[in-house]
Amino acid sequence: MKLIITTLFLCLLSQVGMQAQDWPNLERFQKENSMLNSSERVVFMGNSITEGWSNIHPEFFEGKNYINRGIGGQTTPQMLVRFRQDVVDLNPQVVVILAGINDIAGNTGPSTIKMIMDNIKSMSEIARANNIKVVLSAVLPAYDFPWSPGLEPAPKVMKLNAMIKEYCMSQGFVYLDYFSAMVDHRNGMDKKYHEDEVHPNKLGYEVMAPLAEAAILKALGK
Repeated sequence: MKLIITTLFLCLLSQVGMQAQDWPNLERFQKENSMLNSSERVVFMGNSITEGWSNIHPEFFEGKNYINRGIGGQTTPQMLVRFRQDVVDLNPQVVVILAGINDIAGNTGPSTIKMIMDNIKSMSEIARANNIKVVLSAVLPAYDFPWSPGLEPAPKVMKLNAMIKEYCMSQGFVYLDYFSAMVDHRNGMDKKYHEDEVHPNKLGYEVMAPLAEAAILKALGK
């Protein structure tokens, strides 16, 4: 029995060690990044909601120089670590950042709203320093987390969005307001736009698409 427990413990340590070696998942897009050769691109940086464009509404990216750099489950500190590799080094004209909901869920540990906002500001400042136009997305409404129920995220989402909007106004960045278009009376996501209270379904992405397009055009001054 002791041998079995010891073996299981060593396997667990090995798995944790492998995850710790690439905590921000820098390897995820390294090959794709090295193969890019187009220009005038727009990079979408985010978590599973950004990643979901490619799986649920891929036509949004068809015929455009849109690059999806969303990774499911990620928090703002993870995105900040990979921001230079997955955004700056791609030399985009615009970056569309959607981040914060997984921080509120505590995916990589406790985070205050200020901590989340500081990471969003850091990504934005890095982009601006590299002549990349910034679009900051409102966090989508969320009434509860299926993987971590009972955290009551809605008030935190609203507080974070207010800070993102104010920051955009003060810095001249574009605020992309998904929240207002998708919220219901509970301050969660309208049931017709999701399957699990957090992730948009096909109809949800169809609502988001023209809002994203308009924000990108605004950032480009068109």
